[in-house]
Amino acid sequence: MFDRMTPSAGRTAPLDATDRRIVAELRADGRLSMRSLAERLHISRASAYSRVERLHRDGVITGYAAVVDPERCGMGISAYVYLKISQHSWKAVRRRVLEIPEVWQGSLVSGDYDLVLLVRTPDAQSLRDLVLNRLQTMPDVTSSHTVLILDELPSPGREPEL
Repeated sequence: MFDRMTPSAGRTAPLDATDRRIVAELRADGRLSMRSLAERLHISRASAYSRVERLHRDGVITGYAAVVDPERCGMGISAYVYLKISQHSWKAVRRRVLEIPEVWQGSLVSGDYDLVLLVRTPDAQSLRDLVLNRLQTMPDVTSSHTVLILDELPSPGREPEL
C-alpha cells in the first residue's frame, strides 16, 4: 500500500524458513497467540517471541489489521479506479486520496495509468459521486477509468465461498 512508509523500506531482511512460516501464519490469523504460533511451528515460545519481535523491528511485519467483509459493514459496491495524473504530482494527489475514507487501498503503478485505487461505497450512486465529483475533479487528475469488482478472492486464512 502506498500509505505506509517504514524506516526499513527498500531493504530486504534475510528471512529463513521459520521466519517465512511465522509471516504466513500471522497473515492467516493476526490474533494468533505466541503459544499457538510456537506450537504450530514446533519452536519454543521464547523463540517465537524473539523472532516476531525481530520481524517487527526489521519492518517485515508492519502491523495487524482486522479483515472486514465490505458488504457486512455497508460497502456493497467495490471498484478499481485507475487515475492518470499530471507529471510530478503524485505526492500531492497521494495526500488528497489518503483523506478519502472510501479508498481502501492504493498503489502507484507503471503503465497507462499512474494510480490504482481500491474503493468501496454503499451503493452505485455513492460510487458515481466519488468518481465524478471527488476523484475526477481533483487537481492534477487528468483522467480516470473505473472497473467494477464482481467477486473477490478470499483473503489469506479465509475459506473460499463456492
